[in-house]
Amino acid sequence: MPGEVGSFAVADYLVFGGMLVLSAAIGVYKGWTSRDQSGSGHFLTGNRKLTALPVSTSLITTFMTSVTLLTNPVEVYNYGGIFGLLCFSYTVAIFVSSEIFMPFFYRLGFTSIYEYLELRFNRTIRLLGILLFMLQTMLFNGLIIYAPALALNQGAGVDLWGGIISTAIICTIYCTLGGMKAVVWTCVLQIGVMLAGNLSVIIKAVMLQGGVSTVLSDAQEGGRMNFWDFDPNPLRRHTFWTLTIGGVAGWSGIYGTSQAQVQTYISCKSVTHARVAMYINLLGLICIMLSSVFAGFCLYSVYKNCDPLTAGLVSASDQMMPYLVMDIMKGYPGLPGLYFAGVYSGTLSTVSCTINSLTAVTLVDLIKPYTTLSTKHLSILSKGLKKIIICVRCFFDTELVYSFTQAVVIVSGIIQGPMFGVFTLGVLCPFANSKGVMSGLVSGVLVSLCVCLGALFSPPTPEMTRPLPLTTAGCNFTTSPNWTSTAPPTQPTLFATTVSHNSSDIHQLAEGWQSISYLYFGNVGTLACLIVGVIVSLLTGGWNETVDPKLTFMKEDALTYQLYKFLKDSVKTGKGEKGEGGRKVRAKGKILEDVIKEKP
Repeated sequence: MPGEVGSFAVADYLVFGGMLVLSAAIGVYKGWTSRDQSGSGHFLTGNRKLTALPVSTSLITTFMTSVTLLTNPVEVYNYGGIFGLLCFSYTVAIFVSSEIFMPFFYRLGFTSIYEYLELRFNRTIRLLGILLFMLQTMLFNGLIIYAPALALNQGAGVDLWGGIISTAIICTIYCTLGGMKAVVWTCVLQIGVMLAGNLSVIIKAVMLQGGVSTVLSDAQEGGRMNFWDFDPNPLRRHTFWTLTIGGVAGWSGIYGTSQAQVQTYISCKSVTHARVAMYINLLGLICIMLSSVFAGFCLYSVYKNCDPLTAGLVSASDQMMPYLVMDIMKGYPGLPGLYFAGVYSGTLSTVSCTINSLTAVTLVDLIKPYTTLSTKHLSILSKGLKKIIICVRCFFDTELVYSFTQAVVIVSGIIQGPMFGVFTLGVLCPFANSKGVMSGLVSGVLVSLCVCLGALFSPPTPEMTRPLPLTTAGCNFTTSPNWTSTAPPTQPTLFATTVSHNSSDIHQLAEGWQSISYLYFGNVGTLACLIVGVIVSLLTGGWNETVDPKLTFMKEDALTYQLYKFLKDSVKTGKGEKGEGGRKVRAKGKILEDVIKEKP
């Protein structure tokens, strides 16, 4: 039963402030140690001399944001542990990205991946891709900046604008002074703080509930251990298929063709370091997801008898984790500050990486082609651009996020899927031409727009989202409000594998197509782009297209091909040695036979 929550103590402010100071100090240090180096290459990609470990932490934190820490446990609290199946999606997406896109972009060595679009197709597609990227990044980061500022406002009473401005100041210091190296090494610090803050909540909740077994037992009894559901209905929010198929396409787009991720892993000193960074990043993603799932179990175990949202103790689901922290950690000065420092670390790491990518795209794609500035002037310009982008974004995001939060999610879904389709056509389809790709991109954006707007105006029904049972029966109110349970008619079991294909289900699917699972938003755009792009390219002479082989995927790029070739050569070598050995034995036998014959 929830009690009166605590408030920030002096120790909490010290812990939180310490994280901000250390982040800024890393930028100052990296700026000082590299003060003699100049050039935009050093500033934007670290002169491609970084090693696997720090790069892997930057890859993790770029899209494992503050929103992840605030909402993933709540997703498990509301819909169950099946959300953890995203780990399978991470694994497949990282494998695909590390085998196809990562070695391809590393070989080309572009600072901006949109340079590739002009070389492969034309300048129009390049500029359109840049426009969509900037729009998506600016809007997406509105949530990333706003969410922790709001959490800090609620948990510590810090002014909302104060949280946003502090983000701007810290990011300005270490992005502008230290460049890519400061961004990467700051991410090392920040992921440590994120994990420490999350683990502190988990450990305290486990102690409060009497052990891990109690937490798991409560989750089992509450239906949260619903790890398997093979219903193929695309309208369902979370099933095995939506989380794996939808997740694979989405995360492949992020790690394979996102400017922020590509710019990070091409900063490695070799393609081997980049590949190792990708797989270390995979381990980090899985650890964060598993900890989020267990944090969701802890959240349910603590509030299984009194849901704070239904009881009116919080006004939105993203306030659940901050409420839990201030509820169970009162009397432990410093721990609430550590958790909020972790949440804020997620924001700083994401914002700094995306600022770096926006700066790179602006400098390389929009300024450098039209100027003849020297290396020194380009370096100064890149630093100035970072300051301007940070200031514009903080104002832009704060002004829009209050009314356009849903629009941000829709724009991300509209843009990411079609752009993944564009790069896939360019890299894997030598016959794809500019007419086909332009048609595919426009079609993908329009189809995604229809689906996303359909989901906005016609949200999925509870029968499709299937929220799990919650109650306020254990709440100790001084009055007797008319609280009701949000439990659905039936409680899901551990294995919910019922699959039905009767006419009513088909009719429901036909009527509710616009309310497909949010995990399929990007897939729809990708498929539309690929299908239209391939058809139009073939109809407009794609088979006669002459493309530089370096601008398409080469089998030598893939580690699996190199391993196959190595094993094949080893087998041939072994057979050759065996055959040579046999010939030597037969030759020795012939000599011995001749010697015996010559004896009297």
